[in-house]
Amino acid sequence: MIFNDAIDLKLEDGEVIYYPEIFNNLEANAYFTILLENISWQQDSITLFGKTHPQPRLTAFYAKNSNPYSYSNIIMHPESFSKQLLEIKEKVDRISQVVFTSCLANLYRNGSDSNSWHADNEKELGIQPVIASVSFGAERYFHLKHRTKKTLKHKIKLEHGSLLLMKGTTQEYWLHQIPKTKKAIGERINLTFRIIV
Repeated sequence: MIFNDAIDLKLEDGEVIYYPEIFNNLEANAYFTILLENISWQQDSITLFGKTHPQPRLTAFYAKNSNPYSYSNIIMHPESFSKQLLEIKEKVDRISQVVFTSCLANLYRNGSDSNSWHADNEKELGIQPVIASVSFGAERYFHLKHRTKKTLKHKIKLEHGSLLLMKGTTQEYWLHQIPKTKKAIGERINLTFRIIV
């Protein structure tokens, strides 16, 4: 499947491609409402530098197998994919030419919800993992920075119905985040598809 409006961020030491609208506004609105109401959202606690805090967003984990996923001392056990998640996954699989096995869903309730600097480099994801990130709802900025070349930075607005694809050596050389914002902002759902090895 070819999308003519795909944007290659042309990152040094990485490969990130942005697809602004893989779902039209009508489809994206419908998926947003269904996912918001039907995903089993939970708020886990996260331990950083010896201190435990509520994670600043809600999450859920889905897979077509029983393989758990762990990050930041959180172990998540999957639920089965819903009909809608499978529909979204099948489209993402076609565009990326990858068959994903799992999905970590994130709900950012407002501008205070965030995801701090990190890489998706857990050992369960294997070497050079492909991560596909679908966004529904409020637009948020996605920031990237190179681990060692401090002048290399990038940010892109993730739009309603869009897909961001990270592959190659991106997780080895780059960190990413969704920062907090003081702007009055609505809810955003982010589905991150991955392969658990």
